[in-house]
Amino acid sequence: MADGRSGSEYPDTLQGFGYGFNKDGKLRKLHPDTNELGEEGFEFNVANDQEKNQRHYEALGEVITKYVYELLETEGQLLRLEVPVSDDKVKSSDGDKNIKSFIFVSKDALSNPDRLLILIHGSGVVRAGQWARSLIINDSLKTGSQLPYIHRARELGYGIMVLNTNDNSRTIEGRHYKIKNSEDPHKHAQYVWEHYIKKAKARHLAIVAHSYGGSVVMELIKQFFDEFRKRVVAVAFTDSTHFMSRPNSKMMYYLQKVARNWVSSSAPLDTDEETSSKDVPRVSAGTPVHELTSSSCLASAFAFLEERLAEADTADIETATEALDVDLPAWRRALARLLRR
Repeated sequence: MADGRSGSEYPDTLQGFGYGFNKDGKLRKLHPDTNELGEEGFEFNVANDQEKNQRHYEALGEVITKYVYELLETEGQLLRLEVPVSDDKVKSSDGDKNIKSFIFVSKDALSNPDRLLILIHGSGVVRAGQWARSLIINDSLKTGSQLPYIHRARELGYGIMVLNTNDNSRTIEGRHYKIKNSEDPHKHAQYVWEHYIKKAKARHLAIVAHSYGGSVVMELIKQFFDEFRKRVVAVAFTDSTHFMSRPNSKMMYYLQKVARNWVSSSAPLDTDEETSSKDVPRVSAGTPVHELTSSSCLASAFAFLEERLAEADTADIETATEALDVDLPAWRRALARLLRR
C-alpha cells in the first residue's frame, strides 16, 4: 500500500478492488465476468462488520491516492520533486531509511518567468492532487481532485506546483518514521518555499488553498512575510481556516488586498458574505457543502486570480516607467506617429 497502513489483506490496485473510473471521472464497479465498467458506484457495506467496512474503505482510499498521483503525472503532465532534496536519512537500528515526500510541478514551474500557481489541499487523508477523497470516491474526479485547476492553470499560462502537506511519514517493516522536513503540513510547506518556490523565476505567484491549507498559507506569511508580499499577488481560499490569533496590521492589510475566501453557503456564487474587519473578504462558493467549495468556485477563483495578476502587471509597468522617468502617454503617441510613416 501507499504507506503501509492498510495491510496486505487488501488489493493494491483499483481493479483488484473491482472498480475503475469511467470517462466522466466517476468511480464505477467492474462487471465480475467481463471486467467492464458498469453503472453501479461505490459500495461501502461489503461485510456485516462495520469496522471491516471502514478498513476496506480506507484501503481503497490509499489506492485512490496512488491513482491520483499517476493521473497528475499522465493527464496532468506533472513531474515529482523530492522533499527533502538532500541526502538526509532517518537512522534506525535496522539501518538507514532514506525516506522522502514529494511535490508535483509542471515542467516550467521553476522557469516560467511570468506566473506560478501553487495548490494547497486541506488536512486529513488527502494528498497531492486531491481536494476531497470522499468526493473522488462518491462523486467524481472532477469535483474531488485538483485536475480541473491544473488544466485551467495550464490554459492560462501558469507554471504549476502542487504541495503534498499531509505526506508526513512512512511505515517500513512495521516501524513508523517521520519524513524529515515534512513532519507536518507547516514544515512541508516551509521547506518547499525555501527550496523550490524561492528558486522559481515567476514574477508573480498565486495560491489556491482549501480548508486547513489556509492555515498553512498563514504560517508561510508569518515566516516569510517580506518575500511573500513582494511575490504573492493573489490568494484564493476555499472555505479556509486561516485564523490569526494576533493579526499583524501590515499582514492583515496585505491579505485583505490580495485574498478572497469562497465559503460554504446556500447563497448564489460570489454573493458577499458577512466578513469580520480582521478577515479577508468572504463570498459564497455557491454550495453549502464544505468539500465541494473548491470545484464549485473554480471559474470565479480564476477570474479573481487573473484580475489580481493584471493589476500586478500594471503596477510593474508603472514602476518601470517611473524608474526610467518616461512619459508613457507621450511615448505611446510618438510610437503611433512612427508606425503611421
